[in-house]
Amino acid sequence: MLLWILSGSLVLFSSFDVWYFLRGSWMVIKSWFQGPVRDVLAEQVVHGRVLLHDLDFMCHMNNARYLRECDFARYAHCTRNGLFLAARALDATMLVGATTIRYRRSLALGEAFELRTRIVAWDEKSFYLEQRFVSKSDGFVSAVMLCRQNVIRGNPQKILEHLCKRKVDCPEISEDLQHWIRFISASSQALRAESGLDDKTK
Repeated sequence: MLLWILSGSLVLFSSFDVWYFLRGSWMVIKSWFQGPVRDVLAEQVVHGRVLLHDLDFMCHMNNARYLRECDFARYAHCTRNGLFLAARALDATMLVGATTIRYRRSLALGEAFELRTRIVAWDEKSFYLEQRFVSKSDGFVSAVMLCRQNVIRGNPQKILEHLCKRKVDCPEISEDLQHWIRFISASSQALRAESGLDDKTK
């Protein structure tokens, strides 16, 4: 019996990213019990620490781990502010459409950090989120990421109005975010032209 359990566990862990799904589920459950954040534009903070499995050959946090941590932080963010439930009520889905990250200083083994997530803008198709890794030792922003969260079968404004029961005005779009949005658009146009697709195809 033990052999069957060990064999099954080996197959499961070799076929699926089990820890990702376990931690993602835990983040949603934990955030649910932490209570709602009524201000949908409020910054939310997730606390983290660099562990052994986060390290790469340079003995600092691997660059791919930053993206993974951002994923979990967005789960918590959209659970607590109600975006997940509001989108589901409208039969809409939110998917990551683009990300860009800038690494400013390495996070070392054992270093504690805050991962701060907030909605910075939206348009007719997508939410734009900023996520910052802030070292707890000195407050330095070690990395900053922008994420475009596309809304499928809906639009951000309708989701926000359903959630807040009122019209929510979009914050002023910063210059760097405008540059990034234009870059995404230019990239999409170039790839469409390269592939011979029409303008309606992403």
